[in-house]
Amino acid sequence: MLRRWLLLFVSVFAVLMSGSLLAAGDPAAGKQKSQACAACHGPDGNSPAPQFPKLAGQHSDYLVHALTAYQTGERKNPMMQQMAAPLSEQDKEDLAAYYSSQKGLSLGWKLK
Repeated sequence: MLRRWLLLFVSVFAVLMSGSLLAAGDPAAGKQKSQACAACHGPDGNSPAPQFPKLAGQHSDYLVHALTAYQTGERKNPMMQQMAAPLSEQDKEDLAAYYSSQKGLSLGWKLK
């Protein structure tokens, strides 16, 4: 009986892990796809303009969720909704993998 439960657990775990591995983005592909984003967010995701968020160093799940929210209208920004609209799930994963692998710039604040 214990052996069956162990086999079931291992099987379910393997299936769950395979799905998360397939969903993982490719940072190199994301870098190529990020060309359209660079005008506002900077070439590496460290926007020089304060009105555009820095994407470098953000968690990949957050970035995918944000892009999806622009696609669904949950987040309201006409420019970002237009930019996110044609992105596939793989595009979002690739972009997120690229930006999350970049080093975010420090704001230069010194906390005491």
